[in-house]
Amino acid sequence: MISANMISIKNLSFTYSERGPDVLRGITLEIGAGNICALLGPNGSGKTTLLNLILGWLRPKTGRIEIEGRNGEDLSRREMSRLVGFVPPEEPLGFELSVLEYVLLGRAPYLGFFETPGAEDRLAAWAALETAGIQALGGRALPTLSAGEKQLAAVARVLAQDPSIFLLDEPMSHLDLANTQRTCWTIESLRDQGKTVLFTTHDPNIASAAADIVVMLLRGKVVAIGPVGETLTAVNIKSTYGVDAEILEGNGRPVILTRLRRR
Repeated sequence: MISANMISIKNLSFTYSERGPDVLRGITLEIGAGNICALLGPNGSGKTTLLNLILGWLRPKTGRIEIEGRNGEDLSRREMSRLVGFVPPEEPLGFELSVLEYVLLGRAPYLGFFETPGAEDRLAAWAALETAGIQALGGRALPTLSAGEKQLAAVARVLAQDPSIFLLDEPMSHLDLANTQRTCWTIESLRDQGKTVLFTTHDPNIASAAADIVVMLLRGKVVAIGPVGETLTAVNIKSTYGVDAEILEGNGRPVILTRLRRR
């Protein structure tokens, strides 16, 4: 159920250099609590840049981003880390932490300086590992994991963090079919807890399966925005990706078919 806006973006534009082109142009978007929103678009459309702006890692050229009604630029690092959790598509994991130790890093926003995780933090970490389906990997060293296992460990870390808002950048890009399904179910359970989830994907079928709302981006501008069934149309797929698509229905959701072979 939609309630107060957790993320509000108004007339947002961004460029990486003063004389360079705008990477994002006039983005306006509102996402309420208890919603799953997919940012969908081809490579270079500005999806990851938008997440980085929400996190405060980049500053907009124009516009404003509000988190729970507050200007994102006014939030301290600690406040931001309690409100917003982030899963990157990949992150360097060269250090010899175990998976459990890595997931415990998600508890950092709740610890004081030089404070070590306690029993409650460990319980939260084990629960996150179980939810992500990798409890058996808790004692493994991070560098020994496959790309998909590392991605699930990153999801578990953010689950242990327990923020109000989850930002996930291509969270299923390295996952097999079973773990993609588990991650979709995890995202759905977060929504049912009143959490807000914003994730990026190149795949319209992932967006259709996991999201309530879809924002379709192309070259930094919004092509379409709205509920899944109204937004994932053949016209919008053509406008965003430049390919013809056939839209079927499966379990009440659009299924997008494209021709990958010439004949």
